[in-house]
Amino acid sequence: MIIPVRCFSCGKPIGHLWEEFVQRTEKGEDKKKVLDDLGVLRPCCRAMFLGQVDLIDTVAKFKKN
Repeated sequence: MIIPVRCFSCGKPIGHLWEEFVQRTEKGEDKKKVLDDLGVLRPCCRAMFLGQVDLIDTVAKFKKN
């Protein structure tokens, strides 16, 4: 749904990097280069970024019973 504040595996803070990652990749930059520039080097942290699917708009359509 939304990017976690910390990596689930190692605990490194990554939430503050999400907006810049999205902005730069939407402009067409290579995801690998953006993650390297942001200092996201651990495979577990990189997986958090690359595996993220933004579903908040889809979920918001449904009401809670």
